[in-house]
Amino acid sequence: MPTYSEKVMDHFMKPRNVGEIENPDGMGEVGNPVCGDMMTFYIKVKDNRLADIKFKTFGCGAAIAVSSMVSEMAQGKTLEEAMAITNDSVAAELGGLPKNKMHCSNLGADALHNAIEDYKSKKDSLKKETSDAKRG
Repeated sequence: MPTYSEKVMDHFMKPRNVGEIENPDGMGEVGNPVCGDMMTFYIKVKDNRLADIKFKTFGCGAAIAVSSMVSEMAQGKTLEEAMAITNDSVAAELGGLPKNKMHCSNLGADALHNAIEDYKSKKDSLKKETSDAKRG
């Protein structure tokens, strides 16, 4: 059985920011078919910052701890700062993860990045529609 740090256990037993945001500005979902972990991140953006972030995770304790940590690391950050969160930085914040659980940290960062990319694509689509409406 893998050995987890106190911080991993804390975030697994008492995960932060669990839930869903109604009408999120962005949503990102990732999964690993090999281990079965699924993570979904929901974000609200205000003034280019993550004003709110929630997640839902189906997976092992490490996956839940990673999701919780990613949400804490990203909260209040600019979109650029949040995009700079990496699997290594998540694992380091958690005090390390067993080698066979490192893929979980990839999923957390990827789900967050997907939510931000979803927000940006929606924003770009809205800009284009507004611009087209003004010309039309």
